[in-house]
Amino acid sequence: MRLRALLETDALGLRLLGGEDELDRTVRGVMTTDLRDPSRYLSGGELVLSGLAWRRGAEDSEPFVRILADAGVAGLAAGEAELGDIPADLVAACARHRLPLFAVHEKVAFATITEHVVRQVSGVRAGDLAAVVDRHRRLMTSGPAGGGPEGILDLLDSDLDLRAWVLSPTGRQIAGSGAPLPAARAAALAGDHLSAARAGLRSPYRTAVDGTVYSLFPVRAQGGDAAGERGAALAGWLLAVEADAGDWPEERLDLLQGVTQLIAVERDRRDAARTVRRRLAQEVLELVQAGAAPAETAARLRVAAPVLLPGLGGAVPHWQVVVARIEWAAEPDPAGGGGDGAPVVRALLEEILVGAAGPAGSAGADSGDRIAVAHMGDEAIALVPLTAAEESPGTPAPDPVRPTAPGAVPATSAPGAGAAPATLSGAASARESGAASARAAEAAGGTGPADPRLHADALLAAVRAPLAAGLGDDGRLTLGVSAAVHSAEGLRGALEEARHARRVAAARPGRVCAAGHHELASHVLLLPFVPDDVRRAFTARLLDPLRDYDRRHRAELMATLEAFLDCDGSWTRCAARLHLHVNTLRYRVGRIEQLTGRDLSRLEDKLDFFLALRMS
Repeated sequence: MRLRALLETDALGLRLLGGEDELDRTVRGVMTTDLRDPSRYLSGGELVLSGLAWRRGAEDSEPFVRILADAGVAGLAAGEAELGDIPADLVAACARHRLPLFAVHEKVAFATITEHVVRQVSGVRAGDLAAVVDRHRRLMTSGPAGGGPEGILDLLDSDLDLRAWVLSPTGRQIAGSGAPLPAARAAALAGDHLSAARAGLRSPYRTAVDGTVYSLFPVRAQGGDAAGERGAALAGWLLAVEADAGDWPEERLDLLQGVTQLIAVERDRRDAARTVRRRLAQEVLELVQAGAAPAETAARLRVAAPVLLPGLGGAVPHWQVVVARIEWAAEPDPAGGGGDGAPVVRALLEEILVGAAGPAGSAGADSGDRIAVAHMGDEAIALVPLTAAEESPGTPAPDPVRPTAPGAVPATSAPGAGAAPATLSGAASARESGAASARAAEAAGGTGPADPRLHADALLAAVRAPLAAGLGDDGRLTLGVSAAVHSAEGLRGALEEARHARRVAAARPGRVCAAGHHELASHVLLLPFVPDDVRRAFTARLLDPLRDYDRRHRAELMATLEAFLDCDGSWTRCAARLHLHVNTLRYRVGRIEQLTGRDLSRLEDKLDFFLALRMS
């Protein structure tokens, strides 16, 4: 805006004292100061408001005005409330430096002028940005060369001073301006967004995380969402802006809505790019489920491998199968299953696997180019490629005929440094991999590269909280993960294995549950299917006497029992863990046996206690 416009606004009560020839200067901001030297706070183009508290004598006006002129301010507005008439020495100094000078009537607050200037400047800048956004829209809608959402977010940052990030429903950062959001904060924002969407709140949703206020705008699909309101947010993105949009004018809100539409174009473009991979996965899995000849399935896999793993060459990848399902308490909404709602669970499984491809919260290229997810009935099924082992001298080649049995990993399956992104670094420490992973690594020849296979619990560790918020009280996501196989013959077993694991997960409490193939060869497979009344009776008979005794005597018999079993009945290791003398441990174990009538030297009684603790 121009200085002349301020003079023409009667409500501001400004009176021109000098600088009539400079009224076409552009005002880019406003600053109130009574510092003798405010130069470090000036960047040029400001209207400076001052109550003249810095002036102690006539000699102070010249240096003050010189500082303002050197900083390139647009003009000076001096208040009459403190000194009455504006001093002649100040008027003269402004004339010498060609700095426009205004007198502010004592009845006009500086806040009134500040609010007017900020509102006018923001409106002009928003209009300028809207023109840039319009040009960017034409670029983006003409094809992938438009630059993606990063360009728009940079415009928001540079033109409106708004820091913003595009996040997936699990909190993965897709794009952003400035520094990336911490992973925990991004996940919290995604959870708040999904909760607000399920509650039917009007966007933008406002929330505070770690003391910072954010406004959350949903990014809706361009073609509408056929899955209904319950599933829409789970399949969409969100725009998180570091600002409180509660007092924004309609023009700025409309501008941000336009930005979300541009981002939706990019989302749809990426979704369309996955069409070929989805179709390949669909063809392969339909052949597997129909019991097609291994040669036919292998031929389809040879077609799929170069698409899913570009640059693989002639190497044959290993594969894992992941099965996911969303179930809603009320069935009429199809968001979790087949029909029109199938894209939701498919998109959600794709997002979970893409998130596993790199560090949580990392931005960058879309790693979904290694993910192939199909939907069959009410399930989404992912065919996840893992690179085959780098053969080293002395390492036997994999048998091309004999399939790898589901639940076991071939000795040649330890991947090299070129592992596909669809892996989870550090997943070997996940609870469900446990000793089985260690045994598999030992069978593979000792130490080597990090385990690239997907592990169920680790797969959902970073996304469980936001997804639970999106599912609310009436939705559940369950997921099962197979072992790695290296042939077409092994895929049918892997598919059934993943489905069985998902059913184990479905028998557990919680909104978001996962199970892996290791649990299918363990007592863990049986426990979820024990009827509740049987579980309660079994655990009460064995453990209630110990709990009652602990409450009365604070004897810690329950903790002692758990440690004793965890140490495989070793007196010395258990005593060291509990920081007890062995004789004290023997006394406690004797009290456990006395209260329960069991003998902890017998395998059968140890097993009963172990199962009771697991079911309690």
